[in-house]
Amino acid sequence: MFKKVVVTGSLAFDHIMSMPGRFQDHIMPDKIHILNVSFIMNTFRQEFGGTAGNIAWSLGLLETPVNILASAGKDFKPYKKHLSQIKSLNLSGIKIFKKLLTARGFVVTDRNDNQIWGFYEGAMKMSDTFSLKKFLKEKAILMIAPNDPEAMIKYVNESIKYNVPYIFDPAFNIPHIEAKDLKYAINNSEILIGNDYEIELVKTKLRLTKKELLKLAKIVITTLGSKGSKIETHFSTFAIPPAKPKNESDPTGAGDAYRAGFLAGYFRGLPLDICGKMGSLASVYTVEKYGTQTHKFTIREFAIRYKNSFDEILVM
Repeated sequence: MFKKVVVTGSLAFDHIMSMPGRFQDHIMPDKIHILNVSFIMNTFRQEFGGTAGNIAWSLGLLETPVNILASAGKDFKPYKKHLSQIKSLNLSGIKIFKKLLTARGFVVTDRNDNQIWGFYEGAMKMSDTFSLKKFLKEKAILMIAPNDPEAMIKYVNESIKYNVPYIFDPAFNIPHIEAKDLKYAINNSEILIGNDYEIELVKTKLRLTKKELLKLAKIVITTLGSKGSKIETHFSTFAIPPAKPKNESDPTGAGDAYRAGFLAGYFRGLPLDICGKMGSLASVYTVEKYGTQTHKFTIREFAIRYKNSFDEILVM
């Protein structure tokens, strides 16, 4: 069906911290307007991350040809070496800005897997300075993952211009994208994806009911964390069960891994429910490891675990 997946989004060094307690024990809802809290962390690691890197990593493990289109800074060399481990990843679309640092993500996770993120843009703010044109010539599907808001809308417009289907994932940029641009991007997308909070935020911002959103978008995927996911079209709904992790080390990056698993199936023309189950399974691999690109598996291992998780054979 497609010859490659083009993944846009952020490349970042993630600083991941976990606390033994719960945010709700530190935050008083009636005093949120004067919030001043401090959390004591019991774990910390710096990892390779960012939406483009995370999605591409798991797509590469699933032997899917991927072009990464993203911006990075003068300190990107160790990250590039890391990505070079996977043969199916084409890194020629990564543009280095030598006067800037690569983006940084800072996350605190509590024991209930709630997260608070902070993000330093760095070189990511330059993402709107280059075009996707030469990367969209072959039959491709485009992943527009969270990135600089202006860059995301630019990629939407280029995708429409060159008649390339795209998956739109506005995520934390929903408040930063103008309503008319958000509606336009969703209306022209192949798929809209987000977690349950993000999908509700889209509906609220655009003043849409669920029925109206399904008329606007061809396919809406709502990820539900440990409860699985839901894939909806105007005509049908698929309730996708979660895959069971062997342990729960760190939920950071699970959403990106889900997108990769789903995309790997969609790229191959598999039915939506199978794609969703592939997403569920891909996500647990990163939950089992601390970090977003520390997990590894082979296609054979993935297929065996798919059979054990969903009691059906995966043909890729």
